[in-house]
Amino acid sequence: MTVCPRPSLLGRAWEALRPLDPYRSVKAALGWLVVGSVVITTFLVFVAFRSATGLRIITVFSIIASLLITQFVAHGLTAPLDEMTEVTRAMAHGDYTRRVRDGRRDEFGDLAHAFNRMAADLEAVDTHRKELVANVSHELRTPIAGLRAVLENVVDGVSAADPETMRTALQQTERLGRLVEQLLDLSRLDNGVVPLHARGFEVWPYLAQVLKETSIACGTGAAPRAARKDVHLHLDVSPPDLTAHADAERLHQVVANLVENAVRHSPPHGRVTVRARRGEGPQSLDLEVLDEGPGIPPAERHRVFERFNRGGSGQHGPGSDGGTGLGLAIARWAVDLHGGSIGVAESPRGCRIRVTLPGRAS
Repeated sequence: MTVCPRPSLLGRAWEALRPLDPYRSVKAALGWLVVGSVVITTFLVFVAFRSATGLRIITVFSIIASLLITQFVAHGLTAPLDEMTEVTRAMAHGDYTRRVRDGRRDEFGDLAHAFNRMAADLEAVDTHRKELVANVSHELRTPIAGLRAVLENVVDGVSAADPETMRTALQQTERLGRLVEQLLDLSRLDNGVVPLHARGFEVWPYLAQVLKETSIACGTGAAPRAARKDVHLHLDVSPPDLTAHADAERLHQVVANLVENAVRHSPPHGRVTVRARRGEGPQSLDLEVLDEGPGIPPAERHRVFERFNRGGSGQHGPGSDGGTGLGLAIARWAVDLHGGSIGVAESPRGCRIRVTLPGRAS
């Protein structure tokens, strides 16, 4: 976006002519300014000798002509600096979308190009900072909601403070601590430099624990409208002793976000199925999350993994609060980090998200 101050009459004339654009150096433009002034002065002196015009009058006209030319050229030389000053003031107030014109080929053109790159980098950093805060808030919501549900049940007398209940609360607290540490480096996910702590694990008990924690969180919700206790979660792992090789914490992010999204868009008393199968490679994993909601229109399937994309209003279930539009984006980051793939698969009913993890490198 090219923005400049409102031009004056001289500025509009300069915009129409733009005589300095062909020059590759400011020094060359200044050299032509000197040459032009000398030529005009010499021409007027020659006219004075050839006519009856007085030398004083010719001198005055020479000075006026030189001043006009100098002012005209000086305006062209300082125009990029005026634009940069205006854009810098806008950036100081938080507007990083503005740019300066960079069509010139001299040093000011190079400066304008570098300035625009700096502005683009600052805009990207500001956007990333805002997204990081939103991502952290989104990821912390699930364990906090689960921990709150457990403690509320104990305080209200719904469940006793037995070791099993306290163990669930401890697991949520530990997960909360891990998320605080890991989400602080979420900005490095885009560059693929977050280390993976991959290991082998049994899929059935792992997914069962993830569904248990997600069920507690979804049963409470971040808002009253988000609570969905009527949706049944079903786990389908075949063979039962299936093993996989992945970063368990990152995979937890994938499954929890996919299940939470499926629950949010499920109809009353709907069913969400998590299906796990052996992939093609050693300890690879094919994972699917299916719901019975309205599904995702084909035209929207390429956008569902974008940040802050919440889909159309018709895609929300009765318990949906609209979400933050970050769950599927976070799932995609974690899957890409494994070198796997994630996408919307064809389904006769509802929505089916398919995840493929490559497993252990052969």
